[in-house]
Amino acid sequence: MLREVRWHGRGGQGVVTVSRLLAYAALLEGKHVQAFPEFGPERTGAPILGFTRISDEPIEIHCQVYAPGSVVVLDPTLLTSIDVTEGLVRDGHLIVNTDRKAADVRGDFKRTDMSCHVVDATRIALDVLGRPIFNTAMLGALIRVDPLAKLDSVLKALQERFPGPLAEKNAEAIRRAYEKVAMNE
Repeated sequence: MLREVRWHGRGGQGVVTVSRLLAYAALLEGKHVQAFPEFGPERTGAPILGFTRISDEPIEIHCQVYAPGSVVVLDPTLLTSIDVTEGLVRDGHLIVNTDRKAADVRGDFKRTDMSCHVVDATRIALDVLGRPIFNTAMLGALIRVDPLAKLDSVLKALQERFPGPLAEKNAEAIRRAYEKVAMNE
């Protein structure tokens, strides 16, 4: 079964990296994957999209994700500037980096056919990494809400991509977000 994720963020927030980390974790589990960004000549801070596809079968489509099962919003300021839920499948998951309550975020949208999950990934990143680098925390929240890859696989992919202390700190951010994401919203 083909599973698709759309990542919303801004240039420099690690959208490309996190979409690839998820894909690599699924690859470690023997799945077929694609991970790619969509952006033009934008600069740091401009809105960008990232996409991840995961399947048990070879993936034969090569276009952006139009009907994701999960949408992950790294930068909550994007909630007021674009429709991040566009194309989100019925009963899909919206996962947002915010300190707001899930019910309040859900109220921003006219849709009632999706689950809404929030985690303060920025706070987690500041506490663990000492910097507002929250992409890996959002990956932890995503795999809790929508288990596209096992936590152990994500941590292994992280260790291979960023060895040493950087991986250890990001692994902690992933674990904290995995535990703290608001479920059943």
